[in-house]
Amino acid sequence: MKKLLTSLSLSMALLAGGPAIAQQSTESVDKENYSDPASAGTQKTNYNDAELKQFVEAQSGINEIRDEYMTKIESTDSQEKAQELQMEANDEMVTVIEDAGLDIPTYNAIATAYNSEPRVRNRVDALM
Repeated sequence: MKKLLTSLSLSMALLAGGPAIAQQSTESVDKENYSDPASAGTQKTNYNDAELKQFVEAQSGINEIRDEYMTKIESTDSQEKAQELQMEANDEMVTVIEDAGLDIPTYNAIATAYNSEPRVRNRVDALM
């Protein structure tokens, strides 16, 4: 469970502000009308089993990417190369999430709910 929490935190950190996400996204988001439900305190926490299964599937792929790229990033001696590797990891994580059938905001919302809502955490853990 600690590994999942660490993975979720790292995954969210990598996905949170990456400009690659904006470039990778095939859907355009109207930024003027978009609000972050987690920060507004109105986050949806009643996810159905299909959404949670997609999250678990995505998380599995993200764990693999995280492990692979953390080793690469830790062994590089250049800040520039580390940033380049982080962007590559970001791109791969976006692909894994989308291939699992989720969009980035939904994945991040479920990850946030996992960390803050015991009911969501218990349901996700049961699906693992």
